[in-house]
Amino acid sequence: MPTWLPWPDSCCDGVRATQVGELLRLTLVTPDTRNAQTPALWRRLAEIGEVLPTGIRIVVIDAEGPSFSAGLDRRMFTPEGIPGEHTFLDLASADSKTADQWISEFQSAFTWQQECAALTIAAVQGHAIGAGFQLALACDLIIAADDAKFSMREVQLGLIPDLGGSQRLTNLVGSQRALWACGTGAPIDGPTAAQWGLATSCVPVDELAASTQHLVDELLRAPRNSLRAVKVLINSATDRSKVDQLQMERSLQLGLLRDLAATLKPAVEKPTGVA
Repeated sequence: MPTWLPWPDSCCDGVRATQVGELLRLTLVTPDTRNAQTPALWRRLAEIGEVLPTGIRIVVIDAEGPSFSAGLDRRMFTPEGIPGEHTFLDLASADSKTADQWISEFQSAFTWQQECAALTIAAVQGHAIGAGFQLALACDLIIAADDAKFSMREVQLGLIPDLGGSQRLTNLVGSQRALWACGTGAPIDGPTAAQWGLATSCVPVDELAASTQHLVDELLRAPRNSLRAVKVLINSATDRSKVDQLQMERSLQLGLLRDLAATLKPAVEKPTGVA
């Protein structure tokens, strides 16, 4: 069990954390509910993001069972709710400041994946619905199995995707496809996700684990600093002007060049006879 985890068991609140060297694997482990998501899971994911060690270079988020995540635990929509948790009825009746804070806390489980120095990968099989879709979108890269079904169902429930997925989806597939996907809730299958650039690739479901590991191995071959720099450069490229992007390229490249020069600079020999 990784000693840095802030709870006594590495499997807690529906997620198992396994660290192997520079890789951290986060696995959703409630396949009996198709890995439905709860506020407890979101708090745990947010906490992992807060304590992620600098030594972790790759984070993989995957899931047990036939589905990646079928979205929210529907008990959140009932008056009874989930024991110990606020329901959406509580959220709707709270004052605006309190409700905004609650939603902000939910969102924090879906923001660190692109903000952290590590590269994050979602390995998606079966259903990735609503919050499940948004969890995949939170990652830097998505590998889709050929049986994957990505779907934004929030609008059909009278809601909107509010866990960061609206911007990420638009950046990946464009505004028209994003509006269609969110407005209709229609599923996007694995091959289409790869074709649209939503996923890096689509592989047979029985090859998903091996393909994910192959990608991890390829990424770990890259020098740590350059991989982190290119993540910064690419992930926020659409938010910068061309001038600002060129400036960011110069700044990051200069830092890397200086690091490289420091490793190549020969040691200065002391003059003969000098102690």
